[in-house]
Amino acid sequence: MIDRQGFRANVGIILCNDEGDLFWARRTGEDSWQFPQGGINPNETPEQALFRELEEEVGLTEKDVKVIGRTARWLRYRIPKRFLRYRRQRPRCIGQKQVWFLLKLANSEENVSLDGCEKPEFDSWRWIHYSETVDQVIAFKRTVYCKALEELIPLIKPDEAIKLIDPIN
Repeated sequence: MIDRQGFRANVGIILCNDEGDLFWARRTGEDSWQFPQGGINPNETPEQALFRELEEEVGLTEKDVKVIGRTARWLRYRIPKRFLRYRRQRPRCIGQKQVWFLLKLANSEENVSLDGCEKPEFDSWRWIHYSETVDQVIAFKRTVYCKALEELIPLIKPDEAIKLIDPIN
């Protein structure tokens, strides 16, 4: 779903383990790492999109996780012109608006499966400390990652008041 401003509705998924480390996945065939995310289909709630995307991209179901929190509002980023896709000489969308969810793994990480769909999004994954993600994600997503993490990480690490620095801005 693309809104009037040209932003595609999307969910972002931050999955943590018992130690508070975060699920970090490498895009198939690239040296690019990120959190799972995906579009919200028409007539689908953000929560429904969350669980659909989680299963498609990570192989986990609602039974495998516990929802800890979500961002209070949409977080937006613009896609650089070189990455835009066009239809009839107009960009299909100019960026993404995302609701971010923080989940905790409730079952074994052995349930993670990256090949649960026809065209897997990711080919590798690992656990990572939240502070490392901002430096490693593609530049145009960094500000949104900072905002989502600053809002959600205190839910699992209440003693840590975090302020991440976007190295680009």
